[in-house]
Amino acid sequence: MKISKITQKIIIFLSLICLTVACTVNGDDEPPEVRLMGVIIGEQQEKLEQALEPFEQETGINVVYEGTDAFATLLPIRVDGGNPPDIAMFPQPGLMRDFAREGELIPLETFMSLENLIDAYGEDWVGLGEVDGNVYGLWYRASVKSLVWYPPSSFAENGYTIPETWEEMITLSDQIVAEGKRPWCLGIESGDATGWVGTDWVEDILLRNIGAENYDQWVDNEIPFNDPRVEEAFEKFGEIALNEEYVRGGRIGVLSTPFGDSINPMFEQPPRCYLHRQANFIASFFPDDVTLGEDVAIFPLPPIEPEQGQPILVAGDAFAMFNDTPEARQLMEYLASKVPHEIWAGLGGFISPQRQVSLDVYPDELTRQVAEILQSADVVRFDGSDMMPGAVGTGTFWTGMVDYLGGADLDGVLDYIENSFPEI
Repeated sequence: MKISKITQKIIIFLSLICLTVACTVNGDDEPPEVRLMGVIIGEQQEKLEQALEPFEQETGINVVYEGTDAFATLLPIRVDGGNPPDIAMFPQPGLMRDFAREGELIPLETFMSLENLIDAYGEDWVGLGEVDGNVYGLWYRASVKSLVWYPPSSFAENGYTIPETWEEMITLSDQIVAEGKRPWCLGIESGDATGWVGTDWVEDILLRNIGAENYDQWVDNEIPFNDPRVEEAFEKFGEIALNEEYVRGGRIGVLSTPFGDSINPMFEQPPRCYLHRQANFIASFFPDDVTLGEDVAIFPLPPIEPEQGQPILVAGDAFAMFNDTPEARQLMEYLASKVPHEIWAGLGGFISPQRQVSLDVYPDELTRQVAEILQSADVVRFDGSDMMPGAVGTGTFWTGMVDYLGGADLDGVLDYIENSFPEI
């Protein structure tokens, strides 16, 4: 039978309608989803996904996670191309701040109670997610940097006590030297990132010397790098790092020893060093036969000025929202609750900044102690170099630290860093 052209057009038209309807029906059958992007991969990604499972089960929303080790490169490309993830997990606040100021992120207070966030996290952590008066960052994972590691059995054998002030820590160091031993394990070599170990030291010292408000001004370059107070912090670090009686190999040893290996002399018998300032993540570099809490323990880096209380320097990961969808809002509210924090904490290798998380969920005593140090801190501030413009924080600040430890004139180093700040 011959079909007329008009009939052919009607058939094609009806077919298109059916196809459209079919696609719509199939689309409605698909579960809603949230696209999440971050730097967490491998074993840690599996733990994150386990922490997200209750949300998916209770809401029916599918969380599609994309982990990448090229986050800082890939995310701007995606945003510029009009295809950002619904939510991103930022490993540093600098990039998050840039997107917030460009109007790409959704302020949390548009759909969440800031009062509830402060109850859960404290003012310091909420403030760390603030950009120009709005809160964008929801903190999930913390690294506690202001820790000193030591061998507890050797401390007991030698009658050493845990110092509670900076002065007591230096007195202990001098006592160890007087006994013919070296007190400090220290190495800053880290490939292209060499220098960050030293900048952490300076930030910790400066925070203890000048307090949180002035520290914030320094991070924003309202207090310049060549300010006498900053110079004093460098020199105070130099009193340890450049003292050949304190560290093995002098300045050459400090510059050439990989940071992950620098604590290993502590595990020899007898120890060849007794003190090591480093974040909680250094435990992942320990030899396999080291038992946390027995072979090595921690105490918080002591205060310098009593009126500043016990400050703690941190790093961490923060969630921020690009696309304002009901599903993304629901996920952000879940991430702010203690539930996903406690799940990951129980799996190990995780410290939560959420204050409602029970210390009992942490799988070992040392991790519980790290979490307790964070929860009881009088002041919490983020790693300053991570907050600064990249040209400074991961550029001249790192290289300037290497130059200083290598013997360069400190005034020249500080002028060099200060002059590198981009003009606003």
